[in-house]
Amino acid sequence: MPTIRKIGVLTGGGDAPGLNAVIRAVVKTATNAGVAVIGLEDSFDGLIYPDKARALTPKDVTGILRFGGTILGTVNRGNPFAEPIVTPHGTFNYADRVMDMFQQMELDALICIGGDGTLAIAHKFSQMGIPLVGVPKTIDNDIVGTTNTFGFDTAVAFATDAIDRLHTTAEAHHRVLVV
Repeated sequence: MPTIRKIGVLTGGGDAPGLNAVIRAVVKTATNAGVAVIGLEDSFDGLIYPDKARALTPKDVTGILRFGGTILGTVNRGNPFAEPIVTPHGTFNYADRVMDMFQQMELDALICIGGDGTLAIAHKFSQMGIPLVGVPKTIDNDIVGTTNTFGFDTAVAFATDAIDRLHTTAEAHHRVLVV
């Protein structure tokens, strides 16, 4: 098995609770194992545009558990496998660019945190040779092969709490509310 020296981590798709917790766990675990971590901003854009990649250290992830969202940013558009861009200088393929940048950044593996869209893209890159780990994240809980994804329990608890609170509001105002 090859030695892992540097990994990339990205978050893709919609926002969900727990993204920063996963990023923090990746950085702390990797650093403890002597592995450098590169944070790739805005999903796979971090492997298309060099200015969207940055080193992450334990100091960078200290205190992020209390923040919502993701410190890396995310997009739910931008599939590198979408139609190639045709220019007067030739055809430009973003998937090829991702593969090139993965090599140029000297990454040994990639951690993709996302839902069905992000993980489908990650699967294609895996088939092209990028070693990766997919971390299922979705409030919809619709990732095949998972029982519960992170983000789902928190979303259900939040919605349940909000609906429970509406019951008392409806009673206080002698109203019927439709949710």
